[in-house]
Amino acid sequence: MSKLVIVESPAKAKTIGKYLGSDYVVKASMGHLRDLPKKKMSVDFEHDFKPEYVPIEGKDKIIKEIRSEIRKSDFVYLATDPDREGEAISWHIKELFKLKEKDSKRVTFNEITKPAVKYGIEHPRDIDIDLVNAQQARRILDRIVGYELSPFLWRKVKRGLSAGRVQSVATRLVVDRENEIRAFVPEEYWTIEALLQTADGGRFTARYYGDQTGKAELKNESEAQAVVDAVSGKPFTVGEIKRGKKKRTPAPPFITSTLQQEASRKLNMTPRRTMSIAQELYEGIELGEFGLTGLITYMRTDSLRLADEATAAAAGFIRGRYGDEYYPGKPRVFKTKGNAQDAHEAIRPSDVKLLPDEIRQYLSPDQYKLYKLIWSRFVACQMADAILDTVSADIVCEGQVFRASGHTVAFPGFTAVYEEGTDDEKKGEAGKPLPRFAEGDTLSVEKLDPSQHFTQPPARYTEASLIRAMEERGIGRPSTYAPTISTILDRDYVTKENKALRPTPLGEGVTGLLVDEFKSVADYEFTANMEEQLDEVEAGKLNYIQLLHNFYDDFEKALGQAEIDLEGQRIKIKDEVTDVICEKCGRNMVIKSGRFGKFLACPGFPECTNTKPITEDTGAACPVCGAKVVKKKSARGYVYYSCEKYPECQFMTWDKPLGSKCPNCDSSLFRHTDRDSKEVTDVCLREGCGYTELVKEGLPPEEAEKNRQRREARAAKAAERAAAKAAAEAAGEGGETSKKAAPAQKPAAAKKPAAKKQVPWMTKTTNRFKKLKDEDVQALTKAQQAQYAKALEKYEAEKAAEKAAKAKARKSIKAKEAAGE
Repeated sequence: MSKLVIVESPAKAKTIGKYLGSDYVVKASMGHLRDLPKKKMSVDFEHDFKPEYVPIEGKDKIIKEIRSEIRKSDFVYLATDPDREGEAISWHIKELFKLKEKDSKRVTFNEITKPAVKYGIEHPRDIDIDLVNAQQARRILDRIVGYELSPFLWRKVKRGLSAGRVQSVATRLVVDRENEIRAFVPEEYWTIEALLQTADGGRFTARYYGDQTGKAELKNESEAQAVVDAVSGKPFTVGEIKRGKKKRTPAPPFITSTLQQEASRKLNMTPRRTMSIAQELYEGIELGEFGLTGLITYMRTDSLRLADEATAAAAGFIRGRYGDEYYPGKPRVFKTKGNAQDAHEAIRPSDVKLLPDEIRQYLSPDQYKLYKLIWSRFVACQMADAILDTVSADIVCEGQVFRASGHTVAFPGFTAVYEEGTDDEKKGEAGKPLPRFAEGDTLSVEKLDPSQHFTQPPARYTEASLIRAMEERGIGRPSTYAPTISTILDRDYVTKENKALRPTPLGEGVTGLLVDEFKSVADYEFTANMEEQLDEVEAGKLNYIQLLHNFYDDFEKALGQAEIDLEGQRIKIKDEVTDVICEKCGRNMVIKSGRFGKFLACPGFPECTNTKPITEDTGAACPVCGAKVVKKKSARGYVYYSCEKYPECQFMTWDKPLGSKCPNCDSSLFRHTDRDSKEVTDVCLREGCGYTELVKEGLPPEEAEKNRQRREARAAKAAERAAAKAAAEAAGEGGETSKKAAPAQKPAAAKKPAAKKQVPWMTKTTNRFKKLKDEDVQALTKAQQAQYAKALEKYEAEKAAEKAAKAKARKSIKAKEAAGE
């Protein structure tokens, strides 16, 4: 009999199966096989929060297949991911199939490589019940908050809302930052820059520093002008020059949070996309002659630890490729933060010799970019420091001091491979090298430039900086950052404008309510302490049932008090007012949300029923009719651009409009990126012009052709799946019809008429009329609104007639009873 290995995903199963050979069967569970059912709480509060787990709906076929394989096997290895969630999946599998201790063991792989997989199989262990309990505690906490707090929000704010333990605090971070920005009072200040020239023609810029007593700030125009008047026409002299050397050390290897932040900054990837691509790299990619290979270590980690063999391999690679001087002499060791779980290594390439450019042909563009980022960061973290020659000079004139600073790279060190990104987009002059000059040299002034500035409020969070803020406060863990941000965006508590995160009125309203009434849900410190307690459960230091009691006792009291405090009240969420004027009544239109998404509506409803889709003016002109080109979103959420006069003008494009004009015909230019070659060009879309300008060269023709073939193959497979699904549905309907028709021997002609198209005001199952909310009525098209009005009038007339008939019947019965008496 064979041995069975159970993992989560088919890709991981395929890679591991290749390494283990024919004696092993590897099956994928496709994630969890059992969980708390969706339709009820399923947590028994009276019996120490005992959860009721059931097989997940839709997993019957997978469960049946795995059960069949278990019966054929003499031993089962539970090889799910090496974290809490993976441990819990393995435990659920063991419980669901009632696996015995002697017939099953837990194995983990920090990386999906042949040596790592064989080592894992050779060193099985029991399931770590502390890890499982930590996951169970988190799951039950989230179920309690979600299933008890969400109905409260439905009653007091708006139907369809949800609350979560970590997502509520993440939303509060964004709301608090927005309040900081609103409360910020800008202060005026001035700077003065002097463009100076040396005797041999070298030019550089020095910025006003102060006087000879020290640094001074210029708070208004008069103070700045006084300095300008004092030095105008006077000679500038080089004062004290300070020269030195500065070392820059490399950033540590990636952990989950820093990978998500850097991918956001450098690759413009969302956290969700980053983790999805990282999962693919971890589970294995087909690399031609190398076969299926896992390219990186496990990507959900908060540990900076690196294996000795990994640092030794990096040392050999650095010495061989860059030279001995680029290696610091011994492996770098990075200290992991105190609250980190340190369950496995930092994120690194599984084999440093697999260079990104050498395997690029086997990777998708996103896989290549992310692998290169991870590979570069790991190699750089084991390289020597960069050394900079720094210089700072005071330039003196009439007692006023201007300062210039710069540096040159004496030794690039790790920067030959990688430099860490930053959220600060400001770029100063400090990095520019200065021309040669000596103390006492006289400099000529080409220009004095006083400039007015105002202090700026703190920047809105981006996805990257929000993850960093959550990590610094101890909110969430590596596996929760990406899904938390996705959740608050999907539920319309936060919206993303370019890269900046801004709270919606709904997010601010719900956060205000939670802060006032539920400290255990919206408090930063409480949430961070809860994460620490979950870590203690994982370490076996705290009983998870006690943790749940501690939380629920206070939460239940808060929920009861909130019901009392808000009895008979309903919190009104203010509509977001726009600068779009209603052309029918002159009011400023507001943003509403309906069953079809967001739209603009007149606040004068029902007197004024004007609505329109939300569009964004791009500043470009339509190449067909000259009207504005506006930005829109498709039903699937993809951005596209069309003429504002659509459908009268049929112009539509996926290419991004630019502010520049075509040099041939003065029409707006659009930026086009080829899907296969990734070549970027600026093009004129006016018929007959044909102007194009290359912006960025694309991939070599052979790589572009491979991308085209992959894309067409994916499209063909998708079409096949869709056709197979349609055929199966048609066959199923035909089979059911024939089965039902056979006993009654109905004639073939007696077919049901085609179903009418479903409209929002008719129920799907009974096809009866239902009243819609005002916002849903506003979301309808003009034609649908007219149809709905007629249907409503008919419905109300029928109800009135029905009521009158019932009243008449009751009157008749009473009359007969009276006559009988």
